[in-house]
Amino acid sequence: MVFLETIDWVIIALYMVFSLAIGLYVAKQAGKNSTEFFAAGKNMPWWLLGVSMVATTFSTDTPNLVANIVRTDGVSGNWVWWAFLLTGMLTVFVYANLWKRSGVLTDVEFYELRYSGKMAAFLRGFRSVYLGFIFNVIIMATVSLAAIKISGVLMGLTPVQTVVIAGVVTVAYSSLGGLKGVLLTDFFQFFLAIGGSLIAAYVALQHPQVGGLNGLLSHSEVVTQLNILPDFSDPSQAIGIFIIPLLVQWWSVYYPGAEPGGGGYIAQRMFAAKDENNSIAAVFFFNAAHYALRPWPWIIVGLCSIIVYPDIASLKEAFPNASSVAGDDMGYPAMLTFIPTGWLGLVVASLTAAYMSTISTHLNWGSSYLVNDFYQRFVRPASSEKELVNVGRISTVILMIVAGALALLLRDALDSFQIILQIGAGTGLLFIMRWFWWRINAGSEIAAMFISFAVAMYFQFAHAHTGLPELTSWQELIAGVIITTIGWVSVTFMTRPTDEDTLVEFCKIARPGGPGWKRVVNQAKAEGKDVEPLEDEAWRVPQGLLCMVLGCVAVYGALFATGYWIYGKWLLASVITIVAVASSIFLFQAWRKLIEIRPEDEALYEE
Repeated sequence: MVFLETIDWVIIALYMVFSLAIGLYVAKQAGKNSTEFFAAGKNMPWWLLGVSMVATTFSTDTPNLVANIVRTDGVSGNWVWWAFLLTGMLTVFVYANLWKRSGVLTDVEFYELRYSGKMAAFLRGFRSVYLGFIFNVIIMATVSLAAIKISGVLMGLTPVQTVVIAGVVTVAYSSLGGLKGVLLTDFFQFFLAIGGSLIAAYVALQHPQVGGLNGLLSHSEVVTQLNILPDFSDPSQAIGIFIIPLLVQWWSVYYPGAEPGGGGYIAQRMFAAKDENNSIAAVFFFNAAHYALRPWPWIIVGLCSIIVYPDIASLKEAFPNASSVAGDDMGYPAMLTFIPTGWLGLVVASLTAAYMSTISTHLNWGSSYLVNDFYQRFVRPASSEKELVNVGRISTVILMIVAGALALLLRDALDSFQIILQIGAGTGLLFIMRWFWWRINAGSEIAAMFISFAVAMYFQFAHAHTGLPELTSWQELIAGVIITTIGWVSVTFMTRPTDEDTLVEFCKIARPGGPGWKRVVNQAKAEGKDVEPLEDEAWRVPQGLLCMVLGCVAVYGALFATGYWIYGKWLLASVITIVAVASSIFLFQAWRKLIEIRPEDEALYEE
């Protein structure tokens, strides 16, 4: 069954043509050199970068994932990703300026800035392929799976048709326009995606079985799913979806878009900023919009889907063409079928925009690793800028082909989310500490990477066959964190420290400061070196942590207040709104102190 009329197809087609036009418009500038292609000339304003980050994380799989969570664990189940706000705010106020100071083109290039020797070179080369190709392809395949489900429900397209049509358009403007093309299309995609989600929520509430907002909130099947905080009388639920994410997951797990200490395409946007302050502001806007602005329309649609499609069997019956991939994450696209003609085209265009934004970012990001950190570093160090741009365009096409093929094998968005979390379990603490503890070396990172992957593969494919007790997802996560952390810390002390000259040079460039670098500074002083460039006397980490806490209170306050206003709990909503506003005022006062740079520090930065 196809729900789109001619006008809907016209709207979708016009959007795709518009995206291609942007790619063509900036193609000449993007092709000048690798810095233009992968970092937009490192001269972008915070608002464009921040909007791009939000658009990138919209994705087609995100509303599907939220609907899946709401249908299975209720609204409170979203704490599995809401907890990552702590990671995001830590990146904003502690790490964004450090990344920008480093001057690297990719976060993988950082490895040879921070570490020394053959192990550092191996780490850079391996991570460039592991993250840029393998891990990146898994993410893109998960996003493409969501697009497959949406197109199967609304357009009657087969999985292969979906991957080919969406992939060709996205690859075209991504390979032509580079990061600047991605940023410009993201800007328009952001507003289109926001508008589409609001339309979807409104139409879902008007469904006869739902009966408006009051009907939704009073329905017997929905009432039990409304709690923003989990039921603490049920420890198994509270531990898995609230306690573990807030106490352990946010700092210990590497997840794209929420890397502890920053990284991936978030770091790529920081590198593209015109200065440190624009870098910080961009990441702050992203976190505020990502957690406070976007979730509720998706949540409302997910709740409505519980009434209209109470189980997976009802979804399979309603959409036989998509029965092979039917799951609770189909609740969101299923509710879109009730949107009237014209509006439906706009909503599908918004989901297309979300898909293309995410995929284009991952294509450019992954290609930057493969070109800058593998091809140029290890294959052809003397390659020209034109050659690097051409290799970047070729690798963009290859990444899309492989991701599309893998998408045809996946089945469920939440399963993919859990696998990705497990693969990164235990590595987060290392990413946080490597900036502030001199003793961490390339061996630490290699150990963390391989151990976490081995543990994830064990739980995914081997544990069920061992005869040992079955573990919940949070128990597997904790086991992965403990095993990986013990492993990389042990390797840290069993291997040689990073070369002294490399550590000194890193301190000169990044100036991380703090007690973790005292040994390096004292050693340099004893050798008669000038240590003034190594020390950041105005160490910003304590003030940054204060800003992080205030930022979390402000954003969580906005998130909860919005929910309680929707629920009609006026008093509680009013109180939380006041807390959010007060926290925001205190935050911006603390933020001003954070960005105050003494004249001597400013001069050092300009050098």
